[in-house]
Amino acid sequence: MKLMIQYVRKHLGMFLIAVLFLTIETFADLLQPTFMSFIVDKGVKNQEIGTILRYGLIMLGITAMGAVGAVVRNIYASKTSQLIGKEIRLAIYEKVQTLSYENIDRLQPASIITRITNDVTQMQNFINGIMRIMLKAPVTCIGAVVLIIVQMPSLLPLMLVILVCAGLLIYGNMRLGYPRFDRMQKKLDGLNLVSREFLSAIRVVKAFRAEEQEQEKFRESSRQLADAGISSMRVMAVFGPLINLTVNAGIVVMLWLSGRELTGEIGRLMACVNYMTQVLFALGMVSNILNSAVRAVASSARVQEILDEVPAQQDAGEQKAEITGSREIQEQQESRLSGEIAFRQVSFAYAGTARPAVCEADFTVREGETVGIIGPTGSGKTTLVNLVPRFYDAAQGQVLVGGQDVPRIPMAQLRQQIAVVPQKALLFTGTIEENLRWGDKQATQEEIRRAADAACAEDFVAKLPEGYETMLGQGGVNLSGGQKQRLSIARALLKKPRILILDDCTSALDATTEARVLQGIRRESAGMTVLLVSQRIATVMKADHILCMEDGRVYGFGTHEELLAECETYQAIYRSQIGAEEAETEEPEASQVAAADHSRWEGGVLHG
Repeated sequence: MKLMIQYVRKHLGMFLIAVLFLTIETFADLLQPTFMSFIVDKGVKNQEIGTILRYGLIMLGITAMGAVGAVVRNIYASKTSQLIGKEIRLAIYEKVQTLSYENIDRLQPASIITRITNDVTQMQNFINGIMRIMLKAPVTCIGAVVLIIVQMPSLLPLMLVILVCAGLLIYGNMRLGYPRFDRMQKKLDGLNLVSREFLSAIRVVKAFRAEEQEQEKFRESSRQLADAGISSMRVMAVFGPLINLTVNAGIVVMLWLSGRELTGEIGRLMACVNYMTQVLFALGMVSNILNSAVRAVASSARVQEILDEVPAQQDAGEQKAEITGSREIQEQQESRLSGEIAFRQVSFAYAGTARPAVCEADFTVREGETVGIIGPTGSGKTTLVNLVPRFYDAAQGQVLVGGQDVPRIPMAQLRQQIAVVPQKALLFTGTIEENLRWGDKQATQEEIRRAADAACAEDFVAKLPEGYETMLGQGGVNLSGGQKQRLSIARALLKKPRILILDDCTSALDATTEARVLQGIRRESAGMTVLLVSQRIATVMKADHILCMEDGRVYGFGTHEELLAECETYQAIYRSQIGAEEAETEEPEASQVAAADHSRWEGGVLHG
């Protein structure tokens, strides 16, 4: 609730204008039954046409005043709630961008999406309801009760009994409803997770004809959400009619009492019945808005959880900015780091797992070197390179870039010097050129084409009807896997980083195209430190050094020839890919070829 109050204060002026015109509308509604009673008791009863016309015109004016109040109130209520919804969504989005992978893993992307969309909508609807109904309902209820007592003072005890009973029912409704609505939002998270997984993997689902299996998962999640919703609605279904019963019983008692007190004053009786109807309507509105409040409070707590989330990684740049000022930090961020990378007894384990993904890694990559990283699936290769740009922080040991411990480097400065091409090529909705300009927004057309040519993307882009202006669907769905990988590589090369991380980014390419792409990367990566992760030994064997991993540990670090002679893990990979028989008969020749190729690799540039 504090979160909603905080944002209402930002728009207090518009909020108060909406409340003012809501008050005008409410008083207009309350005055009409009274003037109607005057028409009946003074005009109709005495057959005075002038009196009827006079009070009728007054009622018409009051109705017009109430209509103006309702229109203005709707305009300001809608505008205020929409602005608050927009700002809360933006605040969540900005907060999520500051969180680390560890925070995102814990909160879960599907749940974050639900909070940005459905939870904020619940809060937005409640704030809109406050300006439209919440304040109107109690004013209407209190005003109607007061006017009933003015008309018939003897009804005071009856009104107190009705209000106490209705209040107890509304409290019970809220007390039982809150945990149920909170559970319903969590089940909605689960449904979104299942939907997201299915839509992102729809090709695999269809390829394996697993539609029935996925449909069953969706049916189960949908059933759980429906059960939670039914449980929540059941509370409303019980308490709503009980409130109506209480007020209607009061109307019956009031009619019985008024039959003795208001004989001949039909207008006052009609006014009292109208006011009781307004009390019933107001209590119903209060019940509904409090149900909305229960949902909004539950949603607000879920949103607040994200806003209060403490990033698992602290940005050295932000910490220094508080001490030294933004100008010095900006200068540091614009300065270039050395491309040297060093791991010093580094260990890391993902949250919730006992076995470390990286264990006591210790090696140094000199600036301008290319280091191939190879190992069996699940050996920790991707986790290792993710520690360099601080996607995760090492649990033990130090990761050094340019001689500095990465947690001490401002994150903007660190990542400005690094380009990453992940295992799964990630493209965004927009043109090919817009995707490539993620690497450098100021790049010229010549630079874009040069980077695309190095990644062997220029050929297929040129054949597209609209070339670099071709629109890509979500995730580049209208391109093949190999095309997406080549565009991802071109985007990274366009950035001209000090450190280039290629995480198995040629897995969708055939051997010939991969060779051409690697040659282009070597040509464009002169002076860069390159970490080349691959499953293929042919991809990494020409690197300056090769890091061989298994079960999160580094079992070898050296040249192809050194590892082939000394590292059993590397030898096993070599035999499995080159062939055991060929490895035994042609190993000397293969080593000579690799040595010859290695001699042509100087400073990351392929000569000859």
